[in-house]
Amino acid sequence: MYFPILRMRRLRMKDNFRRMRRETRLSISDLIYPIFIQDGKKIKLEVPSMPGIYRFSTDTVLEEVERVAEMGIPAIILFGIPAEKDSMATQAWVEDGIIQRGVRVIKEKFPELIVITDVCLCEYTDHGHCGIVKDGKILNDETLEIIKKIALSQVEAGADMVAPSGMMDGAVAAIREILDEYGYGEIPIMGYSAKFASSFYGPFRDAAESAPAFGDRRTYQMDPANRLEALQEIELDIQEGADIVMVKPALPYLDIIREAKERINVPLAAYQVSGEYSMIRAAAKLGWLDEKKAIWEATLSIKRAGADLILTYFAPELAEMIKEGWNES
Repeated sequence: MYFPILRMRRLRMKDNFRRMRRETRLSISDLIYPIFIQDGKKIKLEVPSMPGIYRFSTDTVLEEVERVAEMGIPAIILFGIPAEKDSMATQAWVEDGIIQRGVRVIKEKFPELIVITDVCLCEYTDHGHCGIVKDGKILNDETLEIIKKIALSQVEAGADMVAPSGMMDGAVAAIREILDEYGYGEIPIMGYSAKFASSFYGPFRDAAESAPAFGDRRTYQMDPANRLEALQEIELDIQEGADIVMVKPALPYLDIIREAKERINVPLAAYQVSGEYSMIRAAAKLGWLDEKKAIWEATLSIKRAGADLILTYFAPELAEMIKEGWNES
């Protein structure tokens, strides 16, 4: 059936027609909000390259967490900035590390909020890489032993879920093994399964003080040109025991999200990363686009592509927009 018998505009002519036909809707339950915490007291510092995003100390972060919880956002993911760094990322797994203290403080006041912790070395190493370095090379298997210590310490502090982000081969299996061994078999793992070596991470590295001191991360993060390898990485994480898998970044990799969703049967997350956030903020500040409409459209496209969960710095704004009825507008 073709025009003029078929007229696609018929179901666009009235608000209620458009609502009835709408295929994709965002939910507050889809959202995970990243939060940066750092050593110190009475700290609330705006990240210069991420307007509206702050680094908090453990005594100030509760106000931000309360805001998120009151909006109904079900989960946060924590990234830590320690006072001291070394080559072995020691502050990532000590009992009184910044993340461990942050988890305890947050879970004490907000026990129902899901607190996810980032399991990686880059924020804690003096060289800024996600693994142990020897003679300029990032060592995979030696790094796994540190990753196991980090994950276990975070779960012992009260984390509800752990998320290895370093793209070390075997990280999910190593974490599953150590958590099961210590009686934490109920703790889920969200794998950063297809994490690309992206230029969109720049503002995050500013926020987390995690830029590599030498070289880059292309020996462990994925080549942006590779689709089939991304799908293989996702399948491997599922085989190793990942309960949730992730594509990161989101917007430049909607094709990977779509194809992954068609292939897998576990929840799929996508990370709308710092560069995606900052681009919209910067363009809106210059008056080049409508900020709220751009936030909504960009995030809706990630959901439409197939993401079940979206890690986004826009989470509080999106929650407000959902409550204001943007799904039906």
